[in-house]
Amino acid sequence: MRALPRLVAIGSALTLGLTAAAATTHASAAPVADATPTTNAATAFVPSPMTWGVCASPTLKKLKAECAMLTVPLDYANPQGTKIKLAVSRITHRSAPSAYQGVMLTNPGGPGGSGLTLSVLGGLVPKNAGSYYDWIGFDPRGVGSSVPALTCDGSYFGFDRPDYIPSNPTVERQWFTKTANYSKACAAAGGLLLDHVKTTDTIGDMESIRVALGQKQLNFYGFSYGTYLGQVYATLHPDRVRRFVLDSNVDPRGVWYEANLAQDAAFDEVMPAFWGWVAKHNGVYHLGTDPVAIGKKYYAILAQLRKAPADGGKIGPDEWTDAFLSAGYYVYGWADTASAFSAVVNQHDWAPIEAAYVGANGPTGPGADNGYAMYLATQCTDASWPKSWTRWATDNWTLYGTHPFETWANAWYNAPCRTWGGTTGTPVKVADHGSAAMLLIDETRDAATPYEGSLYVRSVFSGSVLVEGVGGTTHAGSLSGVACTDNTIADYLTTGALPTRVAGNRSDKQCRPVPPPPATLTTAAKAPAAAAAAATTTTDLQALRRTLLPAVR
Repeated sequence: MRALPRLVAIGSALTLGLTAAAATTHASAAPVADATPTTNAATAFVPSPMTWGVCASPTLKKLKAECAMLTVPLDYANPQGTKIKLAVSRITHRSAPSAYQGVMLTNPGGPGGSGLTLSVLGGLVPKNAGSYYDWIGFDPRGVGSSVPALTCDGSYFGFDRPDYIPSNPTVERQWFTKTANYSKACAAAGGLLLDHVKTTDTIGDMESIRVALGQKQLNFYGFSYGTYLGQVYATLHPDRVRRFVLDSNVDPRGVWYEANLAQDAAFDEVMPAFWGWVAKHNGVYHLGTDPVAIGKKYYAILAQLRKAPADGGKIGPDEWTDAFLSAGYYVYGWADTASAFSAVVNQHDWAPIEAAYVGANGPTGPGADNGYAMYLATQCTDASWPKSWTRWATDNWTLYGTHPFETWANAWYNAPCRTWGGTTGTPVKVADHGSAAMLLIDETRDAATPYEGSLYVRSVFSGSVLVEGVGGTTHAGSLSGVACTDNTIADYLTTGALPTRVAGNRSDKQCRPVPPPPATLTTAAKAPAAAAAAATTTTDLQALRRTLLPAVR
């Protein structure tokens, strides 16, 4: 499950470090470990209170956020051993003390996504419902401004890459070498950290944050992979769950190899929605009025690039594929992607595609791969991955035959897990042990975390309620201005009220999905740092929210 790096870029631009004043001390899925509610090893460690100071981020400064570093054990089974530091931010409640409802911890997904700036999220909740909470953002261990932060090879996503489609043994060997070398570089850079960046380690950190903030229970808002954190936390600490909002739920049965195969099929099935939108706006993009023909045009250019890369050799089939990836994640960037497509077809201008590729994979340079490194560090060790290439090849060639859009790109993205150096764990079996009722959100055609995962999580947690963006394709789309969805969130955060749970395996409340943007020809999107620095109003925050939240592969 891939984390698009626009969030990581934002995290780097906004939050790299604190100011001196703030610094302080085809087979079944992977086996799962049964879990009963218990006091885990994290409780053997008692964190010190955080010392809050001024944030480095201009956005967080404008919104009067505070920042701190929290010291936690590298290994919660050895709480007196090596320590690491987590970067944490907070925007305190604006309500009267009598209306205060505690802290709201946030996570943007990934894994590997920087969440330090997500303390701004409370400003997007309608009806002033965010004002009752202290909103907490944090960079998970190994990520962003937390110390240490894992980086292995900042040039990994340079333009000169083998074709995603391993059509001959030479290409296949090139990818074997490339992915194995990346795993080796991470083993050298990460050392013991690689053994302690599983989901359960982050659950321990969430507990440390709760204790350091003096809270008996936790409120939590998680997107994408962040929903899996919420599910596992609720399994292990059901009595500490207060109000949990989980948007775009990971299916815990597929962690993580099977989950990626499910994504591949879902992306292929959602791309026709984008082709259809482009066709409706032929007057703007001049790509034709037939969605099927537009899709064929995409694949025709892909085939041409396989023979002869464009843009001075920079844009080959991989770059073309990745430049369109965001259109499968959400509608926010449809105008940008369509404009880039139009520029190639109608003006032979490849610059927007180049920019879209960088937007999908991030820039290159020292430290640029932090999000990807930590994505792998968590997913490769949360559960066992097949070591046999025969299994990978069989599964991906079979799927590619009917779902070619993202299958091999996703396979090679995750292939370092075949040779990863960290110790592999066993996923927690997600179960309901009596936690408080949770609010689940998803859109029907979410490709990154297919909708069936939200239905399954609803079936596991018997008190949970699912809000469906009917027919939508946007991943992690809550608090985007859809009143039906966002007001439901506000009511839940204010009083705990949820829609009535209905019988059957279906959603409990239906809302319209996040709407596509206006059809306009666009240039390169505003740089993340510039967009963040300008964010002061609710409208600005909406734009920032759409930039902050990653999608996951």
